Amino acid sequence: MHHSIHEEAHLSNRNHWLRAAVLGANDGLISTASLLVGVAAANPSSQTLLLTGLAALTAGALSMAAGEYISVSSQADTEKADLEQERYELTHNAERELFELTKIYVARGLDHTLAHQVAVALTEHDALEAHARDEIGLTDLSTAKPIHASVASGFAFIAGAILPIIGILTLPTQSLVWSLASVTLVGLILLGIISARLGGAPIIPATARVVIWGVLAMLATSLIGRLFGIAV
Repeated sequence: MHHSIHEEAHLSNRNHWLRAAVLGANDGLISTASLLVGVAAANPSSQTLLLTGLAALTAGALSMAAGEYISVSSQADTEKADLEQERYELTHNAERELFELTKIYVARGLDHTLAHQVAVALTEHDALEAHARDEIGLTDLSTAKPIHASVASGFAFIAGAILPIIGILTLPTQSLVWSLASVTLVGLILLGIISARLGGAPIIPATARVVIWGVLAMLATSLIGRLFGIAV
């Protein structure tokens, strides 16, 4: 009888870039569209709108990429510090670290004898890896990757922001606010569906979150633009 090893493709493998990409696309679409809706409500020229959109896209993409890199780098620094601390403890307090690992496995359901045997075996194989995984909670999937997050966030912001900018160039100027809001709403729905599919989440709740917050942001900026008659 033939047996084959089936390796499941886990969606959590996408965590390094998916969170940053969804955040970037969502921010790019909502912030740029909201800004343009607010400015359009003040009845500026098409050139002013286009310049505003391009400035928002450029500044936003660079800001998101830099922000992700800095924040995730801080997380990576913390992880490295924890690993260095564990490396020191394993060198100077090996017995205590072995006992600590044994207690972790006991808490997970193993009897003390088996837990000790497992702790000894894993320590002999790779003590630092065992403590990083089971004590600190660091794995290859959870380890911070600043470059991945930065690139995903920056390019996703551009992808989200480009839609309302295209709308400026193609939509009728006499009803630009409503047309731009409609196009952005479609973009929010698509973003919610795509992010849900990539993350394995239920489509309706994920899409509803994106749409509701996006609509609220556009309403707020449009109201400010109409009240003051100025670009915000």
